[in-house]
Amino acid sequence: MIGKSVPMLDALARVTGEVDYMVNLRLPNMLVGKIVRSQSPHAKLLKVDTTNALQVSGVVAILTGADLGANAFYGAAIKDQGVVAVDRVRYVGEPVAAIAAENEDVAEEAAMLLDIEYEELPSVFDAQEAIQSGAPTLHEKYPNNIFIHSKLRHGDMDAAFAEADEIFEDTFTSPLAQQSSLEPHVTAAQWDGDQLTVWAGTQAPYMVRRVLSENFGISQEKIRVVVPSLGGSYGGKGHIRIEPLVAAMSRKTNGRPVKFLLSRAEEFVTVTKHAASITLKTGVKRDGTFTARQVTVYWNGGAYADASPLLVPQGMVRAVGPYRIPAVHVDSYGVYTNLPPAGAYRGAMSSQATWAYESQMDIIARKMGFDPLEFRLKNLFVSGDHFATGETLHDVHFVDCLEASAKAMNPSTSLRAKVGRGYGVMMKSTVSTSKSQARMSLADDGKVTLFTSTVEMGQGAHTAMAQIAAESLRIPFEMVRVVGPDTNVTPFDSTTSASRTTNMMGNAVIAAGTSLKRKLIELAAPLLEIPSEELLAENGKVFAKETSISYAEILKRNNLNSLEETGEYSTASKMDPETGQGKATPHWHQGAGAAEVEVDTETGHVTILRYTSAAFAGRVVNPHLAQLQNDGNVIFGLGPTLMEEMILDGGQVTNPNLADYAIPSIRDIPLELISVCIESDEQELHGIGEMTLPPVAPAIANAIEDAIGVRIKDLPITAEKILHALQEKSKP
Repeated sequence: MIGKSVPMLDALARVTGEVDYMVNLRLPNMLVGKIVRSQSPHAKLLKVDTTNALQVSGVVAILTGADLGANAFYGAAIKDQGVVAVDRVRYVGEPVAAIAAENEDVAEEAAMLLDIEYEELPSVFDAQEAIQSGAPTLHEKYPNNIFIHSKLRHGDMDAAFAEADEIFEDTFTSPLAQQSSLEPHVTAAQWDGDQLTVWAGTQAPYMVRRVLSENFGISQEKIRVVVPSLGGSYGGKGHIRIEPLVAAMSRKTNGRPVKFLLSRAEEFVTVTKHAASITLKTGVKRDGTFTARQVTVYWNGGAYADASPLLVPQGMVRAVGPYRIPAVHVDSYGVYTNLPPAGAYRGAMSSQATWAYESQMDIIARKMGFDPLEFRLKNLFVSGDHFATGETLHDVHFVDCLEASAKAMNPSTSLRAKVGRGYGVMMKSTVSTSKSQARMSLADDGKVTLFTSTVEMGQGAHTAMAQIAAESLRIPFEMVRVVGPDTNVTPFDSTTSASRTTNMMGNAVIAAGTSLKRKLIELAAPLLEIPSEELLAENGKVFAKETSISYAEILKRNNLNSLEETGEYSTASKMDPETGQGKATPHWHQGAGAAEVEVDTETGHVTILRYTSAAFAGRVVNPHLAQLQNDGNVIFGLGPTLMEEMILDGGQVTNPNLADYAIPSIRDIPLELISVCIESDEQELHGIGEMTLPPVAPAIANAIEDAIGVRIKDLPITAEKILHALQEKSKP
């Protein structure tokens, strides 16, 4: 079944509105939760008086920092974030208290009656300002506000820059942005004695279980996390969000179920994309080869570390680019500021990094007289090359991806005035150490149930896993059903993120299917009176020559109601913390894009005439879903490229809604959108969840410069910035 464009398992449910999203969850006796949030970016919390709010009829409980005790703080890597604020608030929108009430109106009324007093403290919002002497310290353990510094050191930088004929130094910025999934964050929790059940819109149920175990001081086995289909995520639901708060609220109500559903405005203060400033200093010889690259990246992590300690090291290796460079030094800083916490954002850290190094590629090419396409092709990695971490690259197809993107461009459009063409290539690591487990159960009717903690969030992951299961067990696709994440039922998976699922969970499913098929052959051998080594399995049967027996019959004749096997796939690698040398990733994600744009120099409006993307997939599981993924990446990428930016005033988000915060609409889609998946002889399964997104911004920026001769270095590329750049260009 691998390689076939079968419909998604839940296609009918999706088009008829029958998918059980978390927003629709109803539990008996369930309370409604509401979060009361700070209006100050940085302040001591002097008083949270709940007296008047508790008098409102229908209010069941109010949670404040005074209720939390020793386990008040949590975090995926650094436990620095309060379930609600304890003695200090560090950003506008931080939870100060939570209310559980019989209905939403009651909760709203009670929220207005809370008496909260603050003592204002100095604030800092820019990462580079936050590390300066005299800046306010957000967490005493990190007096310079740098909570992580990741370093990559490869080669002699002084000697390498001395060899260069030209040295280029440029800074590129990406602003704060919001993941903007259609379904907001929503979580429900219920205690039964010391047993906790959480229904959560999360990409990482086992991570949620671990953090809640630490937070409440109970064993993980006493916590059940159930995850229905998500209404999108784009990284925003990849780590710990409101789950500790909701669980704490339920515990205070003596175990009653309580559900918190965030508003769109609350989404903007719950998690954001990392604002980033990336400076590249690159040495180049006259023949167009590189000698050195020094990269300095400041990631704005917001008020709490959140996922940043896991992402900043990934941002370090992703900031180098897919090119042969003899000497590379990278400094990647995660910095606290008085902004909402930052987390993964589709193409996490790669989008910001690719924007920088692919923009500089065109700057270098144009200055030194090289064709931008040929300049890339000359320097791109090929199999056998060595990356800056010291690892040898294999199954590398950057050139194939770029050539496939470029090939689809229309030669005639580039002859028109104010029309330009640009390219971008990305290189992305995935989670270096992780594990996926899958369980397959064959019933005596011949049908198979696949148990997986892979989260379905519209990407078609469950369909792809069913296809892999069907092929591994040699049964029709229609004979497979999938049971999704429930930590009491489905086996362990690290996370559904970083485009790791097809590779990691896919290989776990193959392992389970292979083991189950082998056991069926062993059970069939005495029934057929043929040695097991002479038997094969295909189309739901074990056979040899003209003799066969169905899987269902094998179980029945062995008096078995079912047969189960578990498969596991894991990776483990690490890098030296001082040098970054080692193995950064099990495999490198690869993608490219090519854009043709037309720019109206009177208005600054950019029309994308054609965009072609290419992703390396190893082996495509479902061609139709792969195309949708590639195209969706490009369309999503248009947002941060051309329009998306959270606007702040003193730490307050001033556009926290989808009226003022623009995301791409059907009118913004390229007039012609083409995608290609590159396969290889090795036929390994690789993820493509983000591969075609990071090249979008630089490809379009490069095309704009090709069209009208102006270079934008700060996202988003708005009409106003284009007009301003044209005005500057026209000055004598």
